[in-house]
Amino acid sequence: MKTILTVAKSFLIDCVPPNGIVGDFTMGNGHDTLFLSQLVPQGKVYAFDIQPQALESTRKLLDENQAGDNVQLICACHSTLDDYIHEPIDGGMFNLGYLPWSDKTVTTKCETTLTAIEKAVALLKPGGALVVMIYPGHPEGAREGQRIEAYAKELDRKKFDATLYRIFNIPDCPYFVAIEKRK
Repeated sequence: MKTILTVAKSFLIDCVPPNGIVGDFTMGNGHDTLFLSQLVPQGKVYAFDIQPQALESTRKLLDENQAGDNVQLICACHSTLDDYIHEPIDGGMFNLGYLPWSDKTVTTKCETTLTAIEKAVALLKPGGALVVMIYPGHPEGAREGQRIEAYAKELDRKKFDATLYRIFNIPDCPYFVAIEKRK
């Protein structure tokens, strides 16, 4: 079986062109940033995180893989994405929770995450997609998941498709919501 993150990434692989504009709205250690950089070799990646450690880890990973010339690393909250992105986007990723192998008390927050998702949805080009990885195994993650699901359910179905992908027999397993803007 494919991992849940592999399935989430397939939504972007299917709709983002090589010259696409994308966002990694939760940079972390840079694995999604690297994936997006390779997905859009002639495009642009805006990568956000509030922790300087995340930018350092991501820069190192990109350098080790001879990637990242098309990446702008931004040390700022994803909710401020419209201060940095002034063009329509083809796609984006949110990998919520906390920076692996670091302070687990520093997590994404429901309020800023919802603001960021709303702003990213507003920037989405027709045919574009966002994937939001949710980790319900901690209280803030469970709260984020509930609110994101409620938001996605209310999107205009004439303009958007919202998909929930979850493993049902593992209650605290990570899952994702994909939001695709119809052409």
